[in-house]
Amino acid sequence: MSLLEEKPVVADEVPQTVPPLKKNRDFRLLWLGAGISQFGGRLSAVAYPMLMVWHGHSVTQAGLVAFAAQLPNLTVQLPAGVLVDRFDRRKLMIVCDVAALLAMAGLVAMLLLGAVWVPVVMAAAFVEGSAAIFYRLAERAAVRNVVHPDHLSSALSQNESRGHAAGLLGNPVSSALFTVLPWLPFAISGVGRVAAYLGLVAIRTEFQQPRTAKERNLRAEVAEGFHWLWGQRFMRAAVALVAGTNVLFQIMGLTLVVTVERAGGSPAVLGGIGVVSGLGGILGALSGSFWMKRFSPSAIMTAAFALWAVLMASVALTANPFALAGLYAGMSGVGAAMNVTAGVYQARICPDELQGRAASFAVLASSGANSLGALSAGFLLAALGPAHTALGAGAVMALIVLLALASPAVRSGREIIG
Repeated sequence: MSLLEEKPVVADEVPQTVPPLKKNRDFRLLWLGAGISQFGGRLSAVAYPMLMVWHGHSVTQAGLVAFAAQLPNLTVQLPAGVLVDRFDRRKLMIVCDVAALLAMAGLVAMLLLGAVWVPVVMAAAFVEGSAAIFYRLAERAAVRNVVHPDHLSSALSQNESRGHAAGLLGNPVSSALFTVLPWLPFAISGVGRVAAYLGLVAIRTEFQQPRTAKERNLRAEVAEGFHWLWGQRFMRAAVALVAGTNVLFQIMGLTLVVTVERAGGSPAVLGGIGVVSGLGGILGALSGSFWMKRFSPSAIMTAAFALWAVLMASVALTANPFALAGLYAGMSGVGAAMNVTAGVYQARICPDELQGRAASFAVLASSGANSLGALSAGFLLAALGPAHTALGAGAVMALIVLLALASPAVRSGREIIG
């Protein structure tokens, strides 16, 4: 039965009152533990470019580290999706926290020795990025088993706002810690993974429905997820277009760092911009349910692309930190609202046993080219400077808007799902 169909009413079935989401103990633990893990990941993500720009003194090296952090999106997505659907999702999330902890320990040891070795930083970024993919897919697939179906939209909206809250706190905290000692953001990131582990082991609810025993075949399992996603006309078109936008956001992320550094700013300025950007993301995520009740996924996505085009191009016009904070907050808020829409849409139409693989293909198709965006960002900024790079990103985003408007597949997603 489709998740969008009504469940038949049984005559002798006694209606039960569904407790509010805020009283769901296991969801609170899952939400908090994943939030702590995301916060730790944000601390290190913010510290990577600062480490290379302020201590490595190389925009190109910063691009290489960003490339390593994003490479898992291209190489790890598909096996991660299979394993999330095959094995215990909670245990996989615990392994992810341990792997990230070890990566951060290695970075701290290197920095305590007074060295900044690019291969070590790249390796840590790759391991942490890989762990984040497994963790994100497992948690996203677990949510609909932890909450009542009536609470799915609210739960995913809270998850999206939590991610932006982690960014809101992580940006200034990482910048402040980095200013004191470069290794502190990585050390606190590792401690956060320990706290996230404790939250996971306290959850009682199973993260997946009972699985029927069957012969395992990696190729067949991957193909099953691919065929399901390919059969969804709107999603197929959406992930292709979002892939282009994600490349541009990798470029815009490093553009902000270089813009602030060349204007004489400090890591603290970046932290302040991150706070405002995080607030924008939280507001956007919390408004996701509002927009879904009034507009179709197609309309929300196309409007988001158009707003991004304007905001990206506007970055080329200023180096003022207050203006940059407003522009990046706008980009973050629009993206958060669209992410909530996408998450609810997929969770409602995809079977539980395919959640991991469907999400992995969607993320691979939409974000797999992130590593290319991160790698090219360093070279583009070195050759063109931040202003021309931002202007070019805005122009490419405008082209994506035109493609979305012209696509019959995009227009097919007109059903309101809120």
